Amino acid sequence: MEYTALRNGVKMPMEGFGVFQVPEAAVCEQAVHSALAAGYRLIDTAAAYLNEKAVGAAIRKSGVPREEIFVTTKLWIQDYGYESTKKAFQNSLDNLGLEYIDLYLLHQPVSDYYSSWRALEELYEAGKIRAIGVCNFYPDRLADLCLNAKIAPMVNQVELHPFFAQSGALENMKEFGVQPQAWAPLAEGKFGIFTNPVLTGIGQKYGKTAAQIALRWNIERGVIIIPKSTHEERIHENLNIWDFSLSKEDMDAIADLDIGKSLIIDHNTAETAKFLNSFKIHE
Repeated sequence: MEYTALRNGVKMPMEGFGVFQVPEAAVCEQAVHSALAAGYRLIDTAAAYLNEKAVGAAIRKSGVPREEIFVTTKLWIQDYGYESTKKAFQNSLDNLGLEYIDLYLLHQPVSDYYSSWRALEELYEAGKIRAIGVCNFYPDRLADLCLNAKIAPMVNQVELHPFFAQSGALENMKEFGVQPQAWAPLAEGKFGIFTNPVLTGIGQKYGKTAAQIALRWNIERGVIIIPKSTHEERIHENLNIWDFSLSKEDMDAIADLDIGKSLIIDHNTAETAKFLNSFKIHE
């Protein structure tokens, strides 16, 4: 496993384990337990995933020292606003059963995220969060926040996989010193990614699967990845990407798979903004 240093010097694993769409407590706890036992040291959850308690339970039972585990969670839109953000943060902290969060992210670039960002800055300065960042901030919104915030985001978690490479967004993050992180690095298992002939062909050269090639591709672009699985063998397979490197020809061939748009969610539409603002995670 490799680590990267965020802009404030905090070290973050280059590969982690995600728990999106694993709301059942027992399943989530077992998956996180398996991931930690396999060697993952970054666990990525969110208030909107409704599984923070299960993640916290798995961490406590793992036997892995807390300081060795990098925990990320996220603030949902429903709790945006200065005071509500601080209340929601404490709720996440209580759900996880932790004394601090390694990385706290704004989950979506809609609603009153500037007020929430001020709250994150204060929580960071108080030592309750080791790093702060955002999710799904496309170049215009990320640049605007970086230019106007007291403390610029340290991480931007966005959709990044071979079919949606977002090279321009990566350049924008680099300009502002923001570490890119990929959600859905395996395109949520859609669009034939596991049988794609380019990925499987490259995989044959290295004795790797298409999934491992796709994950390694993002790593070599400097992107942190958080693949998700509830299957033991896939959990191990996704971590087994640290014993090889892709050639320039391989990287170029994978880059050609990019279609230049999301096939999962388009954050630039009014429909998406309406949906996100209507999604509630509590009363």
